[in-house]
Amino acid sequence: MKFSFKNDYSEGCHPNILQALLQDNIDQQAGYGEDEYSLKAKKSIKEKIKNPNSDIYFVSGGTQANLIVISSILRPYQCAVSASTGHILNNETGAIEATGHKILSIEKEDGKLTPADIIPVLDSHRNVPHQVMPKLVYISNSTELGTIYTLKELEELSSFCKENSLYLFMDGARIGHGLTSEISDLTLEKVAELTDVFYLGGTKNGALIGEAIVINNQELQQDFAFNIKQKGALLAKGRLLGIQFLELMKNDLYFDLAKHANQQAMKMKNAMKERGVQFLSDTYTNQIFPILKNDIIEKLSEKFEFYVWKKIDDNFSAIRLITSWNTGDEPVNDFIEIIKDQL
Repeated sequence: MKFSFKNDYSEGCHPNILQALLQDNIDQQAGYGEDEYSLKAKKSIKEKIKNPNSDIYFVSGGTQANLIVISSILRPYQCAVSASTGHILNNETGAIEATGHKILSIEKEDGKLTPADIIPVLDSHRNVPHQVMPKLVYISNSTELGTIYTLKELEELSSFCKENSLYLFMDGARIGHGLTSEISDLTLEKVAELTDVFYLGGTKNGALIGEAIVINNQELQQDFAFNIKQKGALLAKGRLLGIQFLELMKNDLYFDLAKHANQQAMKMKNAMKERGVQFLSDTYTNQIFPILKNDIIEKLSEKFEFYVWKKIDDNFSAIRLITSWNTGDEPVNDFIEIIKDQL
């Protein structure tokens, strides 16, 4: 059987979560997120971000989180701004557009947005009231290309958004990987301070399912629960999500799992760099994009699953490799051995 480097959610969940789900399985609890596990998990997240005034909601997946947050924040004539690689643009079947909100795309090779990128978008949408109003800036950390925001970059973007009355929303599907990257100087506390809304992704970091939406801007908190219910995201058995995040927050398991995934990816990256391999983007998270000869890619595909991300020319292509919280040494070492043999 081939080992999969296609994504970071091929496995089920961390054993601690399974044990907790089984242990508390027959306890009677309140429904719809009012169970004791969900309440404790929310308290734990608030303690980690050092913001007791943030509101937290658990939903089942990233697309659901993006859809609910953006559709609830924006008025009918307002729109979102995103890098061209953004998940809401390319991998959510037009979920945002289906709610009546346009997404303005900005071409970015590294997947990150800066104030300089957004200024032309604002300047080209001043024909009031004949054009949509840019109101929300959507970013990901880590991005869809595995790159991350530095503290300085996020501070500059946050200040710019405040100066221009824009909401800043961070997709945190892989926020654990972004924050535990060996080059990251950003913290969870700073993310909460600098964004209006972000979420902690569990699906791609050790949970069965689940994302924790964190609303920091108190103006956006009012009536948010109605949106959760209306969009079908308010689980009667909310304990399923609460138990998972409670376990992930214990002893920083969430960050340990992300750090492990990053380290396994970096082993492969460093081995390929030693052999002169070039990369589509310079990443330090659990996503890497090596550019390899097509015959080497064919050889690797005999033993591993991965996406061929982009054709470079007739002889070379970039592939995407993703490691997870559960990626062991054996598949990583096997991959490295094939690379050494082929290069």
